[in-house]
Amino acid sequence: MRREITQSLGAWVLFTCLGLYCGKTLLFKNGSTEIYGECGVCPRGQRTNAQKYCQPCTESPELYDWLYLGFMAMLPLVLHWFFIEWYSGKKSSSALFQHITALFECSMAAIITLLVSDPVGVLYIRSCRVLMLSDWYTMLYNPSPDYITTVHCTHEAVYPLYTIVFIYYAFCLVLMMLLRPLLVKKIACGLGKSDRFKSIYAALYFFPILTVLQAVGGGLLYYAFPYIILVLSLVTLAVYMSASEIENCYDLLVRKKRLIVLFSHWLLHAYGIISISRVDKLEQDLPLLALVPTPALFYLFTAKFTEPSRILSEGANGH
Repeated sequence: MRREITQSLGAWVLFTCLGLYCGKTLLFKNGSTEIYGECGVCPRGQRTNAQKYCQPCTESPELYDWLYLGFMAMLPLVLHWFFIEWYSGKKSSSALFQHITALFECSMAAIITLLVSDPVGVLYIRSCRVLMLSDWYTMLYNPSPDYITTVHCTHEAVYPLYTIVFIYYAFCLVLMMLLRPLLVKKIACGLGKSDRFKSIYAALYFFPILTVLQAVGGGLLYYAFPYIILVLSLVTLAVYMSASEIENCYDLLVRKKRLIVLFSHWLLHAYGIISISRVDKLEQDLPLLALVPTPALFYLFTAKFTEPSRILSEGANGH
């Protein structure tokens, strides 16, 4: 009796494709005749459809997908700029060249990543549509029909949004190791020997962290990155303006660096707003960009009530 039940269950599993991401791969096609294999994992660049057949990813990424990739591409660049500024010192003339080099490295890495992705040789990628959060974590949805044997159907259902970030980080790291040490050695004369390469050492720490972040939280970041951009850009702008003791428009305009920081944060504000709205209705969403200067204006109008310079001086005196 047990053998008959097992055989029946095996026959049922054979003809029924279980699991959210298990599918049947096309083995042969001749005109209208299509022959599919057994239910299992779909090849790279394919995902299952509603009928449990593996279909190639032929769609173009949506605007939101490109914005997500842009966010993941910005992370190492912003971290590069932060640590370059942190370790260069106020009197170092090498910071600007290092900033430009970091921008060049990340830009070249992005271009090379697009060129080596499918289709190869063009600045264009084909992708599968992201339908739900579980698409990023297919390894958690491998079915066990008899509660003993697991059918492994793990594949990249969000192709190539998951793996393309790892490829980009790898190229960023390679280009940094090829270009940055030579540049720093030539122009960073104002720094001590132990300080010259600290921004590079910092990158050797944050690249593994970014890689683990993408591997574990890629799906969460995909849905949360617009709000992360807005919150972090608002907080960092407020911290920078208070630390720089900017209390009026004159304090803001007296140095070009402060204007560059302000405009950079405005770009991040706009990026976050566009990512949230997705510009589905252009005539309704574009006016939201008028809110971009609002946080800076609000800070300038209310700075006289909080007096950041007094708070910083009291904090330095230990009161």
